[in-house]
Amino acid sequence: MAPSFDHLREEDLDEEDFDMDEVDISDLREKYEVQLEQGYDTFVVIDGLPAVTEEQKPKLIKFLLKKLNTVGRTSEDAIYMPMGDDGMSLRFAFVEYSSPAEAAAAVRQLDFVPLDKKHTLRVNKLTDVDRYGREGRIDDEYTPPKIEPFQEKEHLRSFMADPSGRGRDQFVMFRGETVGVFWNNEKDQPENIVDRQQWTETFVQWSPLGTYLTSVHAQGVLLWGGASWSRLRRFAHPFVNLVAFSPNEKYLVTWSNRPISIPDSGHPALSLDDDGKNYVIWDIETSKPLRSFAQQDTPATDDSVAKKAPKFPWPAFKWSADDKYVARLNQGTSISVYELPKMNLLDKTAIKIDGVMDFEWAPATPRRDGVKTYEQLFCFWTPEIGSNPARVGLMSIPSKQIVRSLNLFSVSDVKLHWQSDAAYICVKVDRHSKSKKSLATTLEIFRVREKGVPVEVVDTIKDTVINFAWEPKGDRFVIITTTEPVGATAVPPKTAVSFFCPEKAKGNAVGNFKHLRTLDKKNNNAIYWSPKGRFVVVATIANAQSSDLDFFDVDFEGDKPEGEKDLTANLQLMNTSEHYGITDVEWDPSGRYVATWASVWKHGMENGYHLYDFKGELLREEAIEKFKQWAWRPRPPTLLTKEEQKQIRKNLREYSRVFEQEDAERISSADVAVVEARRHLLQQWYAWRESMEEELAEERAALGLPEKPVAELLKEKAAAAAPAGEEQVVEETMEEVLEETEEIVN
Repeated sequence: MAPSFDHLREEDLDEEDFDMDEVDISDLREKYEVQLEQGYDTFVVIDGLPAVTEEQKPKLIKFLLKKLNTVGRTSEDAIYMPMGDDGMSLRFAFVEYSSPAEAAAAVRQLDFVPLDKKHTLRVNKLTDVDRYGREGRIDDEYTPPKIEPFQEKEHLRSFMADPSGRGRDQFVMFRGETVGVFWNNEKDQPENIVDRQQWTETFVQWSPLGTYLTSVHAQGVLLWGGASWSRLRRFAHPFVNLVAFSPNEKYLVTWSNRPISIPDSGHPALSLDDDGKNYVIWDIETSKPLRSFAQQDTPATDDSVAKKAPKFPWPAFKWSADDKYVARLNQGTSISVYELPKMNLLDKTAIKIDGVMDFEWAPATPRRDGVKTYEQLFCFWTPEIGSNPARVGLMSIPSKQIVRSLNLFSVSDVKLHWQSDAAYICVKVDRHSKSKKSLATTLEIFRVREKGVPVEVVDTIKDTVINFAWEPKGDRFVIITTTEPVGATAVPPKTAVSFFCPEKAKGNAVGNFKHLRTLDKKNNNAIYWSPKGRFVVVATIANAQSSDLDFFDVDFEGDKPEGEKDLTANLQLMNTSEHYGITDVEWDPSGRYVATWASVWKHGMENGYHLYDFKGELLREEAIEKFKQWAWRPRPPTLLTKEEQKQIRKNLREYSRVFEQEDAERISSADVAVVEARRHLLQQWYAWRESMEEELAEERAALGLPEKPVAELLKEKAAAAAPAGEEQVVEETMEEVLEETEEIVN
């Protein structure tokens, strides 16, 4: 914190930085000075200043300038500090900046910033002070604020306490115009929790930890949650198209292809500074906008690699794993890293990287060998420019230190794939031949945790890799390759699925990556790992000719082939299935179930969903007209320590017996319920028959007939006349037609 103003020394003011009276620069000032814009948008009001005398005021202004010039350009002449009748300042000042953008930056970055040990700055726009504080809007007499009584709110993680005690997961389904949230009941009909019509206008989306359900509307974005599914937050971004959360659910990015237009009557959340912008970054806790940004145009270039870049990339803003930074690519020139929650540019400047094409943050804070203080990492790449090779780099934030870089040649394209724990990043490099008529792929794997970040090259792949996926929390990966050119074709190309894993190594070391097995002549194009690792689904989606699902176990407990003894995997195909028209696949957060569905957003044939267990056994299938979306509700990280988790794994067999017994009891209770239902139907039949007999007896009495029919009375009389213990023979005469013919006579 800054030293107290009362004890500030003259040398702290850096007089030489401010006193220009000794040098005559009037000619230079007249030639180069930028004229300040007219209007009040360039003015801010600074509150929270110390009270000073007329003699102390210049000293305070020079000290204040140090803070003010960190976000823009102003001068002593542009600061007006009113004085009171008692000769002391009124503890506020008016400051004029050179542009409205600088004034907005001052409000955003200097508000609540300490001036010294005793004083904290409060910064507001002059236009806001005039708008909210003009005459008639503030009472002359002070009225203390009314403190509302405390109201206990719903627990936003109540979904973790399954009332059935079975640890079920929730999912949301969007079909037709109805959105519903359900408990998963395996083979049984899912249990509906809430069902609402017109809950969203476009799509629904869970937050990363499952706390909120997002609905998207023309007026903005709404967040829902709690046991009652009430509205929790509102973000008024007109005509919003897409939404993205920060990893820890602290912030939210909204984007609209239509620039924001602020009406003359004002906007409930946004200001005139946001007019014409496309992106807004919000604080979820307060529902307030932190900063807005305009859409960037892709720079015009003849470079073949740059032409592949999307015009509107999503997400345009990417988050560090700890929610402290958000970054945006300025394609071809730099990466802008912003500090949260102030949203000020890190070190007040973008990170210049010539030709930069893409970057990705590490999904977790990397733990690097030999480094005591862990910083966030992102990986970036640049194409070949002239005689300069392509380059891949790892940069540490906030120090901006290049941790590791690698030069590459004959590069057509690069894709960056982080492992979930940030232990590795695989750089998938598509290289072209000298004639540029054929492509092949190499995998450059950065071993981030090891000292010096060594790079291992997997160059045994002769074809083009069209899909790559790391095992979550693991060190194995799957790739899909093809020998045919990549692009839109009438008939999707044949593919091959390859599995890779490390060699066995001593201690905790991880060996080199080796090829495990390849499955040829496939149609697969998508890879879906279980969030817990070990199990993986290799699928064929959005393919009219094929819709295969292959379920693999890479830690099969059976015999391992002799040639794979030294590898850390044992591959086994558990099951195969088919879901016609499949468009999407998603694992539940526990890794027990897999949902596949055919969405009407992509085609209108046989829409609906299938539910499988991790072994590939089909549990449920349901055809639903106009089925749009299925999404499992994510789970937050476990609260158990590593030791507690280790103990659970150690005693897993004992827990399994308990779970198996509970499952058996549940199944038997279901059988008991069926028997009880049948017994109830039988009792209903007996009651109905008894009522009919009573009604018949009443009718016979009314007609003067005996209570029982004559045949029944004769039987009773014969039975009574027979000697005791002697068998009674009752003869009955029955007539039966054995054959019948029909003859037509003319």
